[in-house]
Amino acid sequence: MMFRAATQVVNRDMYLLSSTDRGATFHGADISHWNIGACVMSSAALIQRGKDVFSAWESEKQVYFGRLDQSTHNISGNAAAPGTGVNRKYPALAVNGNGQILLVWTENMAWGKGGSVVWQAYNRSLQPEAAHGQTSGVPAWSLVAAFARPDGNFTVIY
Repeated sequence: MMFRAATQVVNRDMYLLSSTDRGATFHGADISHWNIGACVMSSAALIQRGKDVFSAWESEKQVYFGRLDQSTHNISGNAAAPGTGVNRKYPALAVNGNGQILLVWTENMAWGKGGSVVWQAYNRSLQPEAAHGQTSGVPAWSLVAAFARPDGNFTVIY
């Protein structure tokens, strides 16, 4: 599970809690620091494919993602979404049967304002692949979602 903390008014760090014994005990990790004195209206995503668990979150107007390292209970190989964008938010993830990961997020969203959806495919090693894109049309107050189809392709919903 992932959650954003709100301590001392300005600490909005993202935390990861994981369990390997069906919830009897938990391991906690502060995966992303963010000092801001505001409600950041953020979200995060987790998805599992076999033994791999992938996570995506936002911090300081950027989207990040990585793989859960089951030995350290922390995120390994985490990276920012590629390129430049304005106010990146609301990440979503999908993984297909070939191990490809699709990272999806919004850009230029604000209070009561819609924006664009952006996506980037990655291989099993978390390296960007050629498949990527962007389109406008995400309504205000909306999120994005993605899923892998049986043929291995992805669908993005916004």
